[in-house]
Amino acid sequence: MKTAMLKETDVRVRDAVMQQLDWAPEVDAKRVAGVRAVANDIDVRLKLERTDSDIAQEVTHAMELRSNVPEGVQVVVHNGRVTLTGNVGWRHQKEAAERAVRLIRGVRGVFNHITVTPTTSVRDVRRRIVKALYHAAEVDARHVAVEVSGHTATLRGTVGTWVQRESAERAAANAPGIAHVANFITIRPFESQLGGRDGLALE
Repeated sequence: MKTAMLKETDVRVRDAVMQQLDWAPEVDAKRVAGVRAVANDIDVRLKLERTDSDIAQEVTHAMELRSNVPEGVQVVVHNGRVTLTGNVGWRHQKEAAERAVRLIRGVRGVFNHITVTPTTSVRDVRRRIVKALYHAAEVDARHVAVEVSGHTATLRGTVGTWVQRESAERAAANAPGIAHVANFITIRPFESQLGGRDGLALE
């Protein structure tokens, strides 16, 4: 009895996913009610197969066309899978390189091993993040603390909305040399923040 119920549930979830795909092929299956995990065994197959050499040449050309991808990024292609290595100064440059590769016909997967290397001192990076927080209209920087260690920025404190929390994280992620952001900011109503600490100093 229990097994039959589970099978019936699985069928309903499958049918719901298929209906969503028929309606919008780009749909994220994880958004369908009842889906707890997605096993993606889809393989990319082309009517006309492309060689690794063809893909590598097009990837290199795509990188050259993007002004936000530095020349130091290296590309290796094996069985249609692209590996990116090298050093960049900003996280958005690492992400831009991966976006450029994913648009290439015949690419079966991307391994992004690009390293974000700071071009300024940790102190300067922290100052940049703090200034960005103060300039962000959505964020009350007085209630956010910033720590920088290596390539990681850690945010702590309180904000009034989820949008403010995300804005603070973007400000930190866009700083030079930051590859990861540990966001421990909690969301509290504005009234509960009154009377708290005065917040960040630029030192």
